[in-house]
Amino acid sequence: MIVKGLKINYKVIGEGKPLLILHGWGSNCEKWQKVADSLVVKGVKVIIPDLPGFGQSEKPRNAWNLDDYADFVEELVKTLNLDKFYLVGHSFGGEIAVKYSLKFPKKINKLFLIDASCIRTRNFKKKLLYIVSKIFKIFSFSPFLRKAFYKFIVGKSDYLYTEGVMRDTYLKVISEDLSGVLSQVKVSTRIIWGEKDDITPLSDAYKINSKIPNSQLKIIPRAGHNLHLEFPEELVKTIINNFSFEN
Repeated sequence: MIVKGLKINYKVIGEGKPLLILHGWGSNCEKWQKVADSLVVKGVKVIIPDLPGFGQSEKPRNAWNLDDYADFVEELVKTLNLDKFYLVGHSFGGEIAVKYSLKFPKKINKLFLIDASCIRTRNFKKKLLYIVSKIFKIFSFSPFLRKAFYKFIVGKSDYLYTEGVMRDTYLKVISEDLSGVLSQVKVSTRIIWGEKDDITPLSDAYKINSKIPNSQLKIIPRAGHNLHLEFPEELVKTIINNFSFEN
């Protein structure tokens, strides 16, 4: 499939009410197979693309921001002839899902935000990373020292594992904090979070829940950031039990 001029890999599984899943940074549609299989049994049609730059989909020609990815989702939706659908976003995919819901709220029946990276407070270390990555190629003579420096600056970061246009895309993505627009989300929202998430902390879940007017929060005990891999059955159960897939 060609979407926005890019070759996109995707899966469509099952029949029934359509549900579109947007995966996280560095992930792909294959990692959501267990969740998809369980949802299909419940009468859900599951659609999972490899987002541009991930899995088997082409990389964008230039660095994208969240708006670019939201516009991509709209083009995908049009290509697949989806009228109204359920939207799931995990981590980075959750950011895109929020952006999409703000631009095209009438397209979404329900919004599911799973460990969503919506809170991007730009602390000193992130600002410093952005500056040095744009202006200097520090320690270019030693990849080891360069990685050690970046780890010192930001700790855990996907930045180290990106390159080219996706590295610039990553910098654009982390520079945008959605805290100020969450109150504008009008779509009914279910927030699902891992209790032990060390990537997007549980405090973010409470903040998002407090800002989105029509939202509910479900915390999965003992779970980390990747609910779809650690507790796929519990994740599916939470989705099915808390929302009706009937119009």
